[in-house]
Amino acid sequence: MKNLPRSLQVSLIAVNATLYAVLGYLTYLGVFAPALGTVRFWPSVFVPAVFAIAFSPLIGGLGAAIGIFISDMMIHGNPLLSLTVGVPANFLGFYTVGVVYRYVRNTRNALTLTLIEILAVSASLYLVSSLGVLDKGFVFSATLAIVFTIALTLAFMLIYKGEASRVAFAGSTGLILGSAVIGIGVWLYSQFFLLPTGEKGLPLWAALVWFLWTYITEVPFIVLLAPPVIHLLEKLGLAKSG
Repeated sequence: MKNLPRSLQVSLIAVNATLYAVLGYLTYLGVFAPALGTVRFWPSVFVPAVFAIAFSPLIGGLGAAIGIFISDMMIHGNPLLSLTVGVPANFLGFYTVGVVYRYVRNTRNALTLTLIEILAVSASLYLVSSLGVLDKGFVFSATLAIVFTIALTLAFMLIYKGEASRVAFAGSTGLILGSAVIGIGVWLYSQFFLLPTGEKGLPLWAALVWFLWTYITEVPFIVLLAPPVIHLLEKLGLAKSG
């Protein structure tokens, strides 16, 4: 939607943030709520993805940033960690979801760019391995995991038709960026401060593990849940993605 009134934008950001925080917190309180260190299992990621696509990148990004800060305060209560890692990761990731969706206008472009993403990720991890920064066996396994997950998203895009394939691509792309910020950010934070789990000075490979955990566990919820929710909003006349 274009040219939304400022008051409506503020209301949508508030609704986005509230849903994101509440659904995320309910997951945290649920029976199935695993976490890898300080990075939690977070299926509610589809919420800001929907707002970023159905309304605007800014509404999706700001709502996600505010929502994750609220949930972080309820769960681990560390504002510095949230403001330096969680908030920027969520804003950048979901703002990117909205921007990419609007930039990629058809399924063919989305499929082509997904293949480019697979090649880019593979090349980047190969470079890391060749530089000897991380163990080659670990990097090879990580590469397979990431490529498999992106390829799975590609498979859903082939099954989907039209708008849904663009949603899947935009969600995957934004989540790659957000997951990278979380992985590197949490690792960097641990070099100077204690994590809520009591760890400090973690090795560099931890950044890659957090990236993998975040992307692989969250992208299925965006790919599977965001397209039908956006379609329903459009059918009800509550949104018009563009």
